[in-house]
Parts: sequence; structure tokens; C-alpha cells
Amino acid sequence: MAEYKLLLPSMGEGVMEATIITWLFNEGDNVKEDDSVVEIATDKVDSDVPTPVSGKIVKILKQKDEVAKVGEAIAILEIEGEGGNTASEDVKTETPAAAPDTDTLKTIEQPLQVAASTQEFSGDLYLSPLVKSIAQQENISESELKSIKGSGLEGRITKEDILAFVKNRGNQPAPQAAAPVQQAVSAPQPVATSAPVSTITLGAGDEIIPMDRMRKIIAENMVKAKHIAPHVTSFIETDVTNVVKWRNKNKAVFEKREGEKLTFMPIFVKAVVKAIQDFPMINVSINGDNIIKKKNINIGMATALPDGNLIVPVIKNADQLSLSGLAKAINDLAYRARNKKLRPEDTQGATYTISNVGSFGNLMGTPIIPQPQVAILAIGAIVKKPAVLETADGDVIAIRNLMFMSHSYDHRVVDGSLGGMMLKHVHDYLENWDLNTEI
Repeated sequence: MAEYKLLLPSMGEGVMEATIITWLFNEGDNVKEDDSVVEIATDKVDSDVPTPVSGKIVKILKQKDEVAKVGEAIAILEIEGEGGNTASEDVKTETPAAAPDTDTLKTIEQPLQVAASTQEFSGDLYLSPLVKSIAQQENISESELKSIKGSGLEGRITKEDILAFVKNRGNQPAPQAAAPVQQAVSAPQPVATSAPVSTITLGAGDEIIPMDRMRKIIAENMVKAKHIAPHVTSFIETDVTNVVKWRNKNKAVFEKREGEKLTFMPIFVKAVVKAIQDFPMINVSINGDNIIKKKNINIGMATALPDGNLIVPVIKNADQLSLSGLAKAINDLAYRARNKKLRPEDTQGATYTISNVGSFGNLMGTPIIPQPQVAILAIGAIVKKPAVLETADGDVIAIRNLMFMSHSYDHRVVDGSLGGMMLKHVHDYLENWDLNTEI
């Protein structure tokens, strides 16, 4: 018999560690190749870690709520054969990609270096959920966090680092003031994501429901996003009768040919991509006093989960996909999101987001812009209404399929003209949808 070290695999660019949520097997249990053995959490998504070999778990090295680094052993398995593997061998065989070098990390992190507040930490810190929780509980400011010398991979702050800081906090030198660029974009500390218990009067029969981990992350991100970006929203009503006719004509053929459902979302994404190509300055991020113009068009797709939480998987390089390719990518991401099969990289890199509030029967909405993006589109329910049509013989009233769209944008870099014209172009592409478009 031989020992096999199960390592935490690579989880995409910028993800350097994860928190252990639950072990699905115990020490002494036998597992088969590709069995999911442990659930892990990053700041973006929960996922499972499968074992690449069959064997018996003889030692669990990382317990619940502990943090493991990419490439670090989390368990030891006993397998058939002679000779055990080494950590370096495991990294080569089990991790799909090596951790990015320092220059690569700087490139990844640069667009995210926008200071929010002393409690809503910048993305360049890459704090694990556990470390972030400790920092918030101990009211550790961002400037204090940046003064901690991390002992983790690429200088990341580990649980041990932050606990040592808390223990010796009184002896720490005062943190230096933030750089001028950070001061220029910083804002006063936002209201906490949940009000103190002492300020709420509980009535008879009231129930206290603690937020789960994902809801806490959502709450933090929403407060941060609303606090950073001054939101402006434009609205438009769009006649999508041609879109409805086209989908009705093609959905059965497409499902028979591809084995996939044809929803309206691929059409909406296609129209948004065309409008972004018309107005590329909507596909940007802010880094201090700099605007980062994105080359790739990666569309985030807000997706409601069965437990009531929200996640935003990303359609990468959406401008390079056909309608058929978009339909497949959207269906795949939506299915894996609802079945907890998303990988961390599936939720990273969005440059623009669409929220389909119409799927809940809502006519319109004013969504919050995900950081570090600068705009988001909400699509309302498609409703049959009487509408005035202009014809060669004069105006007539007809039954049409209408829907509202709302475009929220960051007024720091997107003015009403750009935000409004972008929305109008999406409107025009949908209203003038060609009934002969191939799928």
C-alpha cells in the first residue's frame, strides 16, 4: 500500500486559497476515483473537490473552517501500489495550471485596486472568507491589513497571520495614510450590512435567521458596490414582437437538433454585445484616476439559486460566440449554477452584466452595478399590449409584445448620453431583429 496526498487544486486566476466547508467522507472511509470528497468555499463560489484516485482516507489534514492554499495537501489517502507521491509531484498531476507569477498577479489585480472603505476591502487583498470574517469581527481596517506581512502563497494573509496581528495589535505601529489616489476614490464607511441586534425590538413569535455564508458575501458586495459607484438609471420600452416570433419558429428545431432549450437570453446577450461594440467605453473599469478599457467582452448573467441566493456566472468572450454557442453556454452555466457545479473561474472576469428580472414576472428593476464593472442591464417581463404602429396607410393599433429595459451605470465615467445611447442601441437591435436570422 502507498500514501497519496490529495492537494487543493487550482481554481482559476487570482484564487489562491479556499476554506473547507464540509468533508463528505470521514477518516477510514473508502472513496472511488472522481468521488467528491470535500466542499470548499472561495469568495466567489462553493465547489467540490474530487479525488483523482481510489483509496481509503487515512488522515484529514484540513478541518472544517480551516484555510488551505492551492497546491497544499488537505488529506492523505491509502492506495494500491508501492511508493508514495510527493507534494511537488501532486501539484504537477493534480493542478490544471500553476499559480500565476508575480507579474501576472499584478496584471490581474490592477483593475481591482479601488478603495471602498475601512471595512469593505479592496479586491487586491484577496482575503479568504475566514480571514475576511476575522478582520470584520475585529474591526481591522484595510490599511492595517495591508501592513500585515502574509506568510501564504504570493504573500497572502493566512489565518495565523491575522490572529498573530490581533494578539499583538497594541504593539503595532500606526498604519500609514492611504495614497492620494486611494483617498480620491475613498468614501465614508458604509452602514453595516446588518443592523445591531440591540437596535431592533423583537415581537412575540419573531424569528432570528442568521445569514448563511453566501448571503453575507452578497450583502458585503452589494453595500460595497452601491457605496463606490454613483448609480444613474435610464429606461426604455422595446417592441420585441419579432424576437418572440423568431424564437417560436426556431425553438423546436433547435431543441431537436442540439438537445438544448432556446431561451430569450442568447438573443438579449447578442444585442448587448453588438451595442458594447458600438460603445466600447461601456466595457471598462476604474482604477484610481485611470479607466481600464477591456479588450474582451465577458457577459455576467445574474442567476437566482434554489436557496434564494444569487450568483453571476460569466459568458467568456461572448462576442466570439454564435447564437447557438451562446445558447449552449448560457444553458450550461445556468444548470451548473443551480446544481452547485460552478468552478470559481466561472464567476470571474465579467465586464458587463445582464439581470433578467422578467423571469420573476417583474416589469422592470434598478439593479446594482457589480464592481469593478460600470454598467448593468435589467430586462423586464415580455407582455402583450396594444401599441400604435406607423404604416404607409397611417397609424394603427395592434397587439404587440413589449418589455421594459433599465440600464444602470456608474456616473463617474458613464454620462447620460453614453448610458442612454447604449440602451437605445440594444433597443434598436431587438426591435429590428431579422426573422430570417440563422440559429
